[in-house]
Amino acid sequence: MTKKELIHQIKAKKSFLCVGLDVDIDKIPPHLLDTEDPIFEFNKAIIDATHDLVVAYKPNTAFYEAYGLKGWKSLVKTIDYLNKNYPSVFTIADAKRGDIGNTSTRYAKAFFEDMEFDSVTVAPYMGSDSVEPFLAFENKFTIMLALTSNKGGLDFQVNEDKSGKTLYENVLETSLGWKNSEQLMYVVGATRPEYFQKIRKIVPDHFLLVPGVGAQGGDLQGVCKFGLNRDIGLLINSSRGIIYASAERDFAEKAREKATELQSEMNIILEEILD
Repeated sequence: MTKKELIHQIKAKKSFLCVGLDVDIDKIPPHLLDTEDPIFEFNKAIIDATHDLVVAYKPNTAFYEAYGLKGWKSLVKTIDYLNKNYPSVFTIADAKRGDIGNTSTRYAKAFFEDMEFDSVTVAPYMGSDSVEPFLAFENKFTIMLALTSNKGGLDFQVNEDKSGKTLYENVLETSLGWKNSEQLMYVVGATRPEYFQKIRKIVPDHFLLVPGVGAQGGDLQGVCKFGLNRDIGLLINSSRGIIYASAERDFAEKAREKATELQSEMNIILEEILD
């Protein structure tokens, strides 16, 4: 998928909502446990119920790897279902991979060529030669961790060097010099909206994947105030707040209701900036 196609989808759906498919088998409706593949059946129902409101889906691979080969097969079936039935939706493998040289290339091939995800999340700690192999794939996006919303993110990411520049600012600035950096997106947690103004000064044109809206308490209005750019430039992720809206047979219907609430807010915001 190209950036232009993603922007077109956002404007057509009046939404920049991403749904995280982080499936915990202990939380899905009990009646699905009798099916051959409960995880896939759960994902399929959520996707079918929300696809017209959503521009991206983001399975976190840990929730599939935890169940071994069977879980990985559920992930493959999920991405195959998305690519076959809803090919205009942007797909994110939330894998947070990161290693050097050939290892990163193999990670990239797994997600971009074998499973045909549009993007994958990566960790930047090992630097350019751990990220550039991902960036070598045409029309694929690498979503790099920049400023995360977890408590431990404060251990390193906001530490300042002698010039007063934080680690996350150095990460952003340095990454712009890497080959094919126009294919970078960045993860920025919604629970720290006060940082978005600084971030946009460094990466004004890149998309930001923003987790933390919903169950984690992130504020959509606060994020949009400083995070939106001329191309919208945001993918707001909600996982638990949508997919676990109900543990009963109406779980997909309730997920749609929660997705509609966020999409409606986004619609109002987009109408204001696009008019």
